[in-house]
Amino acid sequence: MWNELLPALPTDTAKQVNAMFYARKLAPTLAEGALVLDLGCGDGVSLDLFRSVAPTVKWLGVDIETSPEVDARTRSDGEFKTYDGVHIPVDDASVDLMYSRQVFEHVRYPEQLLADICRVLKPGAAFIGSTSHLEPYHSYSYWNFTPFGFKRLVDAAGLHLTEIRPGIDGPTLIGRAYRNNDATMNRWFAEESPLNQEIEQWAKDGNRSVQQTAFRKLSFCGQFCFWVTRPS
Repeated sequence: MWNELLPALPTDTAKQVNAMFYARKLAPTLAEGALVLDLGCGDGVSLDLFRSVAPTVKWLGVDIETSPEVDARTRSDGEFKTYDGVHIPVDDASVDLMYSRQVFEHVRYPEQLLADICRVLKPGAAFIGSTSHLEPYHSYSYWNFTPFGFKRLVDAAGLHLTEIRPGIDGPTLIGRAYRNNDATMNRWFAEESPLNQEIEQWAKDGNRSVQQTAFRKLSFCGQFCFWVTRPS
């Protein structure tokens, strides 16, 4: 797995991140009027994020009709569409940036959806977000993806895994779920979680590289974040 993931491992820092890390990094580089599509948008919370970091882009939220978050949506200040879980309702090569935060574990047909993501992205455009690895079942989740397996799925769809970074660690997510989603543990989504802190110390003690540290965190992460690109 090391050799497979090495080209996509970060070299700047191995710190834990979430999907918003890539949104804040890439969205401000988009041209005015660029199309940002939130795949699995739920109640539309990412609209506020993109308005803050890239106020001139066009935001579109897409989700399946049966999503509980769609049923609970109350906002009407954004454009929303529903779809069948595979065929994204936009034209070929029309999306400048696609965002998907903790959605792919709920996707019934991930291989088919990745192929359609490749269809709708412009050449050189990015698909960013996060998904589950060692995370317990939650809210109709179908899958957990290993970083290795996710890369292989991305490759098979004609896409390229540009970068992958660790999110919250697996044991912390498991402990939180076991304690009925203990709210006191929610801090670890925003802070370096306990096992990730231990790995940071392991790296410091052994003079390990950033990539070695990121790889070790990815091996035990509950969630990971990805930056996928459609080749030009």
